[in-house]
Amino acid sequence: MTVTIRDAHAGDVAALVDLLVGGSLTVKEDPSDLAPYARALEAITADPTATVLVALLDGRVVGMCQLMILRHLQHRGGLCAEIESMHVTAGRRSEGIGSVLLEAAVARAAAAGCYRVQLTSNVARPDAHRFYLRHGFEASHAGFKRYLA
Repeated sequence: MTVTIRDAHAGDVAALVDLLVGGSLTVKEDPSDLAPYARALEAITADPTATVLVALLDGRVVGMCQLMILRHLQHRGGLCAEIESMHVTAGRRSEGIGSVLLEAAVARAAAAGCYRVQLTSNVARPDAHRFYLRHGFEASHAGFKRYLA
């Protein structure tokens, strides 16, 4: 099995939304209207500090994550990377696809000069927590979110 990682492009939008629908616990995605997702991907790809990475298997999108690089005031103004929306299609989990995707995101962050990579994972996902721990992440903080109307 050879997993290929590349930046997402406009032709991936439907597959990305399918991954979001299949993986999200909290946000209800709407695959019937791809236009807002296409606009979002266009804005993300236009931003030099952000990207959406896709994992391909046999030419098909089977995984994704969004990588954002932030300038901190702390750590002497260092760069920090945030990983969001890490998803692998349900039928292909536990095959190493997520590992390749995560390590590609970490490598991108390192190449950009980031001193840290961080992510959050829903408390309802103990399998994901074990996955991140196996990849050298530490459960160091409690996360809080406040959704706005």
